[in-house]
Amino acid sequence: VWERPPLTVIRTNGLPCRQVFAKSWLADHLQPVKVTQKPPATVNPAVKAKTADTVTPTPLINKISAPLPTTPFRAAGIGLRAKHYEDILTQKPATGWIEVHPENYFGGGTHRHYLEKARALYPLSLHGVGLSLGSDQPVDEEHMRHFKELIDRFEPFQVSDHISWSASGNAHLNDLLPLPYTGETLQRLCDNIDRVQHYFGREILVENPSTYLSFTINEMTEYDFINEIARRTGCFVLLDVNNVYVQSVNHGFDPYDYIARIDLRPVKEIPLAAHTELPSDDGIILVDTPNRPAAA
Repeated sequence: VWERPPLTVIRTNGLPCRQVFAKSWLADHLQPVKVTQKPPATVNPAVKAKTADTVTPTPLINKISAPLPTTPFRAAGIGLRAKHYEDILTQKPATGWIEVHPENYFGGGTHRHYLEKARALYPLSLHGVGLSLGSDQPVDEEHMRHFKELIDRFEPFQVSDHISWSASGNAHLNDLLPLPYTGETLQRLCDNIDRVQHYFGREILVENPSTYLSFTINEMTEYDFINEIARRTGCFVLLDVNNVYVQSVNHGFDPYDYIARIDLRPVKEIPLAAHTELPSDDGIILVDTPNRPAAA
């Protein structure tokens, strides 16, 4: 089972979770905005035909179970991990939705079995870790095919991944690596987001990274980079406020200024997490980890 490098554990109704939608923050800071939605993307017929030939159709779960949330959807959710499968099915905690890493469910077997049962109880969010949107190559079509099969089967209310890279050629790294904020990188990332959204037939969310180094060749700030991604591709933003704080300490900027300069209109989720302080040659470095509750 693929697990992202450690992230914060928050306890909600007795179950550990990593991400919680910050309902109160959104209610206080987001004003109603009239947004003109783009028409759904059309999948290339050749790609669609190839997918149909290579994926065995599977019946969808009962659509009357765990109905999809309305928009705007302001409720707390939890990240579902394998060791809590039985707990969530027996305790049925009063949480708004569940989130999983889709890469853990590309095959069949036990994990897919439990996800079907959990999806019958709760709306689902798929939070990817393997699309490698920032790689200097197109997103792997086989990875997208497996991801799309899960989307078609489980009908998640949202799909997301990260502003990072983790693959180069045949090498796949178990980490989410940082990008230089340049025009070239921006274009490459937007091309890959467009490719994924076209293939999935829907907009995705992209999450701001947690990084421990920066590049001297940066041509823009991270918030300008993210704002431009959303503007060019029509994607949404998963704004991890802990990542903002971690980076503000590691790279020496004002986190409040960062938040003030992010365009909030595309923001659809705010996860809560925490971090660990580790010694470094320059003093202290903050690392995004799951071993502490999120700060109030």
